Amino acid sequence: MIQTDPQKGHLLIAEPSILGDLSFNRSVVLLADHNNEGSIGFILNKPLDYTLNELVPNVSAEMRVYNGGPVEQDNLYFIHKIPDQIPNSIEISNGIFWGGDFDSVTELLNLGTISENDIRFFLGYSGWDSGQLTNELLTNSWIIAENIYKKSLLEKEHKNSWKEKMMELGGDYSIWSNAPADPSYN
Repeated sequence: MIQTDPQKGHLLIAEPSILGDLSFNRSVVLLADHNNEGSIGFILNKPLDYTLNELVPNVSAEMRVYNGGPVEQDNLYFIHKIPDQIPNSIEISNGIFWGGDFDSVTELLNLGTISENDIRFFLGYSGWDSGQLTNELLTNSWIIAENIYKKSLLEKEHKNSWKEKMMELGGDYSIWSNAPADPSYN
C-alpha cells in the first residue's frame, strides 16, 4: 500500500527516475526516524563486499554488511528484532529496533546466539535535513510504502526488493522493473 506521508518504519522506494545517484538508484530504504528536524534511514538492498568480522576484529561472525547510505560511511549501524537481548535499543516500528549496546551485540554474535535473521549491519546511513525528504517526495524521487513485512523484514532477501516493489505498483512501474540498471544497456 502506498503512503502519502512518511513515517518512521515506512519504506522509501527510489523512483525509476533516480538514475545517476549511485547510492539511491534502485534503493529500498527503511525509514528509521522522521520528524521536523529531518529523517534517517538505511538502504536494505545494497550489500557491500565486507563481512562484519573484517570490519570489527573482535567479532567472529561473518555476517554481510550493507551500504546504509552516503552519510558517515565510516560508522557501523545496526537494526534488529531482539530488543530483549540488546539493551538501549530504540523501536522504529513493527518490532524492528535500531542500535543498542554494542558490547552486548558483540557477545551475542561471538556466542552464536543471534543470526542474520535477527540483525543487519550497515556502513553509513541515509539522512535528510528538515524539509529535504518532503522536497524529494514533491519532485517524485521516492515512493512511500508501508513495511508489510513487519519484523520479518530482516529475514527477507532484499536483492530483488526494488524490482518486486515496481511489480507491485504495476502500470508503468512494472515496465521499469525489467529495465537494466544502466539505461545505456538498452
